[in-house]
Amino acid sequence: MYRLAVLILLAPLLAGAEDRISASVTQLVVGVAPTWNNMKGQLQRFDRTSNGWHAAGSPVPVLFGKLGLAWGRGLINAQGGGPIKVEHDHRAPAGVFRIGTIYTYDESLPQGANYPFHTVGPGDAWVDDLHNSYYNQHVTVDAQNPPSWFEKQKMRHGDFAYRWLVEIRHNADPPVPGFGSAIFFHIRRGPARPSAGCTTMAEDSLVDLICWLRANANPEYVCLPKAEYLNRWKAWDLPDPAVTGLF
Repeated sequence: MYRLAVLILLAPLLAGAEDRISASVTQLVVGVAPTWNNMKGQLQRFDRTSNGWHAAGSPVPVLFGKLGLAWGRGLINAQGGGPIKVEHDHRAPAGVFRIGTIYTYDESLPQGANYPFHTVGPGDAWVDDLHNSYYNQHVTVDAQNPPSWFEKQKMRHGDFAYRWLVEIRHNADPPVPGFGSAIFFHIRRGPARPSAGCTTMAEDSLVDLICWLRANANPEYVCLPKAEYLNRWKAWDLPDPAVTGLF
């Protein structure tokens, strides 16, 4: 009954979703987990060429939420066959998502990178409070006179895992309270320490991703369990599983 209620609520929100990867997207990041409930998976980058999708580099290991994946709110209406992402469920969102801004403690991106970024300062916050009007949004406040909610939502912690945050625009256009917030690519805390819902990896792999991204390529992220990928890749115009190195 709960799942049915969630699907009914989501239906109007997903009415404008796309049904395949847009032809304007020429960079695609693909993350695949063995099943819905796996926290470990593989990630591969792809460039679109005249001959289709071509792998950029080799697959790298990634960690998802500690309970695996759940359908998120993204670009393609994907329902059925798995749980639905909600706040604090310890699952990474599955589906297709735009890649947004890079947030960093540094004053610049790594050498060779060329992508929109924001240096996180003392007044920057990302809000996961369902009752806050800035839910699942980046906001900058006066650090000398912050609102009462700021301490729990601030972004600058001096935490090595958050040196680079690459925004995954899940539940973002527009945000709907309760369906999950603050989803990023970021540095893993260890090879067996999953996130609360982000996609994490070794720092060198994340830096490679950052240096590869280009805004004019309209990069998107596809995250799916293996079975869902195999069922949907043709319809969604995803890379052929036989050439991904992910299966």
